[in-house]
Amino acid sequence: MPGGKKYSFVLEPRPQPVRIDVFLSQQIPDYSRSFFQKLIQQGLVTVNGRAVKVSHKLTGEDLVEVNLPPPRETGIEAENLPLEILYEDANLLVINKPAGMAVHPGAGVQRGTLVNALMYHCKDLSGVGGRLRPGIVHRLDKNTSGLLVVAKNDAAHIDLQRQFAEKTARREYLALVWGRLPEREGRIETFVNRSKSDRKKFAVAEQGKPAVTLFEVEEYFSFLTLVRVRLKTGRTHQIRIHFQYLHHPVFGDLEYAGRNKQLNRLSALSQKKIAVYLLRLMNRQALHACRLCFIDPVSNQQLEFTAPLPDDFKELLIQLKKYEREL
Repeated sequence: MPGGKKYSFVLEPRPQPVRIDVFLSQQIPDYSRSFFQKLIQQGLVTVNGRAVKVSHKLTGEDLVEVNLPPPRETGIEAENLPLEILYEDANLLVINKPAGMAVHPGAGVQRGTLVNALMYHCKDLSGVGGRLRPGIVHRLDKNTSGLLVVAKNDAAHIDLQRQFAEKTARREYLALVWGRLPEREGRIETFVNRSKSDRKKFAVAEQGKPAVTLFEVEEYFSFLTLVRVRLKTGRTHQIRIHFQYLHHPVFGDLEYAGRNKQLNRLSALSQKKIAVYLLRLMNRQALHACRLCFIDPVSNQQLEFTAPLPDDFKELLIQLKKYEREL
């Protein structure tokens, strides 16, 4: 297998059997257990010369051979797009992503994404994220601005993914939501799943993946609330789903009832007028990833980054506060 790697292990006798995917992730810690599960399913792992199932258990005196495939061509075009890089070393980058930029190519979007820009900026990127997502450890929605960490090599990628999975990495957001939250701080804990009415969206459901969001009020306005949000899990659209579930959707959010649908809840004509004006200023959800903390995969030192509000969000708050002063 040109360009790939081959590993061989002869197991010592052991009192307790061990699953093969668990064993391999322990022996080759640069790769995740799910990565080895895929190799096993592809027939690239053998035990005593024979392909096995993911659930196969090793008991000792087995010859385990692993064929790592060579890195795949991404097929993604590198583009010289502007990137606001807050930090960079040999293993990772921290980027302040603008609103309007998709993180990776997808249906109908092949150019202008963060990955296209990264392919130009970095000649080597981690491939653990898969063919269409080199280097991407976590993501932000296209119209959410703020901080992202990107891995440059597989070892950094796996370590950072572990930190996100174990919830030791910390992510904080600022969001402007409709209405006045009744509590100054709270915890939203639900299951989320694909929306039954629109498969491109997600919703709170009786079954699905667990999602936990913590929030704390930063400032109250007459019909809006600025909140600081901390994610304990990282589900797609999680913050937007959870605040819609509370009947306080994120201001400006077209997909999750955060735009014109909320105007009817305003009783005062002056509030409706300023709300319409503010929605024209903010053509996206008022959501910004403002703080990111994680442990450097090499130095083991804690790294912390902050990103100021982008211009559209700042102008939104300026005009909102001006309206509040004139009441």
